[in-house]
Amino acid sequence: MKYVLMFIETEQYAKDLQAMSDGERGAAYEEVGRWFAEHAATITHHTHLQPAHTATTLRLEGGSSEITDGPFVEGKEIVSGFVEIEVADLDEALAVAKSWPACPIVEIRPAAS
Repeated sequence: MKYVLMFIETEQYAKDLQAMSDGERGAAYEEVGRWFAEHAATITHHTHLQPAHTATTLRLEGGSSEITDGPFVEGKEIVSGFVEIEVADLDEALAVAKSWPACPIVEIRPAAS
């Protein structure tokens, strides 16, 4: 079964990451790299998203469209990337998500086949 794990940064996580020394930040990125290597057999697709301020939002309502700069909602939590994984079930998806070493929130959703 396919699941999408969405990695969600909080304001505090972003501040903590920015406050790290180059060495600490490098070690954190290496840990993420190890996570990707460890789960390579289950990951079918992944990407890191550019910061939320680079987003463009298109709203379609009543036959018209409205385009705005920025994310669809201003929030304290921002999706920063995602992976699609192929695993047996939700329990396995949860096990993969629980081992994520970075952003403090991971949203898990089944993907349509």
